[in-house]
Amino acid sequence: MQKVLILGGTRFFGKRLVDHLLWEGKSQITVATRGKTRVDFGNEVNRIKMDREDPQSLAKVAQTDQWDVVYDNICYSPDAAKSACEAFAGRTKRYVLTSTLSVYGDPKPGFTEEDFDPYTYPLQYGNHEQFSYGEGKRLAEAVFFQEANFPVVAMRIPIVLGIDDYTKRLHFHIEHVQKGKPIGMPNPEAEIGFINSTEAARFLAWLGHSSITGPVNAASLGAIKLSEMMKLIESVTGMQSQILSETGEEDMSPFGISESWTMNTDKAEQAGYTFESLEDWFPGLVREVALALQSES
Repeated sequence: MQKVLILGGTRFFGKRLVDHLLWEGKSQITVATRGKTRVDFGNEVNRIKMDREDPQSLAKVAQTDQWDVVYDNICYSPDAAKSACEAFAGRTKRYVLTSTLSVYGDPKPGFTEEDFDPYTYPLQYGNHEQFSYGEGKRLAEAVFFQEANFPVVAMRIPIVLGIDDYTKRLHFHIEHVQKGKPIGMPNPEAEIGFINSTEAARFLAWLGHSSITGPVNAASLGAIKLSEMMKLIESVTGMQSQILSETGEEDMSPFGISESWTMNTDKAEQAGYTFESLEDWFPGLVREVALALQSES
């Protein structure tokens, strides 16, 4: 049995990763979190309380065992990355970092892994409050790839969607249409890519089993224009959307990009992973969210 440690595994795709590894039945799983989210994994999963921002707390968790794989879903700064490099030196065979499409900067179509090179990015340190989300992740990657003495792979993902998405960004659009509220969208013809929470978890598990290292893009195959997404929501809800180029901040779309924003996933596919097509799951999720919101109202 592989000894697996998951930093952050009690909500969204972190929880789904635990479920997937349990289903595989090949891992002895330990989940380390602040302990604020109650999730019953039964006796099959060990639980440890940890403050990810406290190097001593992280080091204490690292020292509880020798780990085959560490999954880190909650690293947002170079300081947090540095503390992990120190805590897990000589204590893990493999480290899987959850990163983001945001490391590439301003939106454009077809980002490849080479569009941001963490191996040469200048290092600077600080906590997550000192950097934007994207910059914090850039620097976290840079620290891991330049400082860690164990193999590291970084999963770069776009916006993750699912019925259990605590950010409720897809929910925002559907609820606005259901309530007849305007949605601010600077460029409805921009294309956007997504990944669903189940696939994000499945790909993380695959990365843990593989030998691939470095940054790896992960996204559903294909993209959708924001205007097409809104037409789909209209067909599901039976209501007309109100799309404006500008609105008050509370009504601006969380998907309101000015240019297309997608990733190329050739590296992962050439290594043997096959992603789902966006069209295979996205329409069903829209319907599922719409029904859930309708039942709540």
